[in-house]
Amino acid sequence: MTAVSQIAEGLQWLAVTVWVGALWTTGLLVAPTLFQFVPDRVLFGSLMARLFTYTALLGIGCGVYLLLFRLVRFGNHSLRQSFFWVTLVMLVLTLVGQFGVQPILDAFRQQAFPRQVAETVLRDRFATWHGVASLLYAVQCALGMALVLLQPRSPN
Repeated sequence: MTAVSQIAEGLQWLAVTVWVGALWTTGLLVAPTLFQFVPDRVLFGSLMARLFTYTALLGIGCGVYLLLFRLVRFGNHSLRQSFFWVTLVMLVLTLVGQFGVQPILDAFRQQAFPRQVAETVLRDRFATWHGVASLLYAVQCALGMALVLLQPRSPN
């Protein structure tokens, strides 16, 4: 294996680690901790929206790299690998969440300003879309576990 191949292979491992680690850390550790300790719900929501955006952008970069790496390394055979399809579904869910659902939630926040969304007639629609976003995120976290488990046991 050439040095370039070894670097590309190592970056695959790093991309999975960073992407799944960021998903789990942001959603399962940071969000519950900030929810508990930040009394201002508007501030909490703003912080989490920013962190979820960073996590999504990181995921998009990692997902694109992983798909390209697999296509270059394995060609059409990559289309028969579970790793490829799990990565693709995670990437699509990330794109839907970031560019489909998140703008809807942001629009509700802007319409409610200066009040909290929970204090307005938008509350129920916001809660529904927030639930959609949470479900997408939870599925990504679960697929991330599959992605980790689908990696080869040791780098080639």
